[in-house]
Amino acid sequence: QVQLVESGGGLVQGGGSLRLSCAASGRTFNSYAMGWFRQAAGKEREFVAAIRGSGGNTYYADSAKGRFTIFRDNAKNTVNLQMNSLKPEDTAVYYCAAGLRYYSGSTAYSARNEYDYWGQGTQVTVSS
Repeated sequence: QVQLVESGGGLVQGGGSLRLSCAASGRTFNSYAMGWFRQAAGKEREFVAAIRGSGGNTYYADSAKGRFTIFRDNAKNTVNLQMNSLKPEDTAVYYCAAGLRYYSGSTAYSARNEYDYWGQGTQVTVSS
């Protein structure tokens, strides 16, 4: 069982920044792929960013490229999402997810079914 707890959400003006953090339980955190997804009101949950266990490979949705950075600290069992140049369309509940299964190097961990555990989510609201 892996427990995930997100923090760092809030209200920010357009153009501002936020850093989301996700604290994970588990002895083998450095073997988990970690991802961030988001779900806006009335929409499907969508992929934002992912990082492999080693931290050597990262993946981003087109909407996040150039503005968001995912990084992890395996010593602290945390994964973070630094979000810059925020836009009103980034408003959503952001979820942290852990994937325990290994997929080949061509997998970007962008699909929800590649993850095994999910956090409760943290609200991000970007005002215009």
